[in-house]
Amino acid sequence: MTPAAPSRGAWILLLGGLLGWLAAMALTIERFKLFTEPGYTPSCSINPILSCGSVMVTEQAALFGFPNPILGIAGFSVVVTLGVLSVAGVAFPRWIWGGLWIGTLLGVVFICWLIFQSLYRINALCPYCMVVWAIITPLLAVVTDQLWGGSRGPLRVLAEWRWTIVALFYAVVLLLIFLRFQDYWLSLV
Repeated sequence: MTPAAPSRGAWILLLGGLLGWLAAMALTIERFKLFTEPGYTPSCSINPILSCGSVMVTEQAALFGFPNPILGIAGFSVVVTLGVLSVAGVAFPRWIWGGLWIGTLLGVVFICWLIFQSLYRINALCPYCMVVWAIITPLLAVVTDQLWGGSRGPLRVLAEWRWTIVALFYAVVLLLIFLRFQDYWLSLV
């Protein structure tokens, strides 16, 4: 049995899971409205670059044959459940943390693919998707620490450097967004 998550980590799991779930739910609702109400403009379509409406109609938005946010609703429901239990001080078997780590890692891989698609194929950014992009890496950091914070070797190094990796991920994504749409951003000044 792995000890209960530290208080800060438990709260990050809970709040991150809730934010991710809310973003996935909002995006799902917006997507259904877009397809059922002719002429509907999603609330997250702010300008030509920040426009989830133009992202939602692409094939990348339903990679597995159904809207991608449904994966978020399911996945973040698990994170919220484990977050609530962690805040309450419940200890989980190591395999639970391992499963959450694998699921979160797969989520990071998926959002990296979506970031590439948004920047270089779709040419638009979805604000709700970007909330998920911002949340998934800290969740992975918390679960990495819980799973391997007390280990030895490379896994411990990964756990020790987790927040640096998260900061680096943010910096790279922000730089890519700026570079890809720099003409637009600079026209606003």
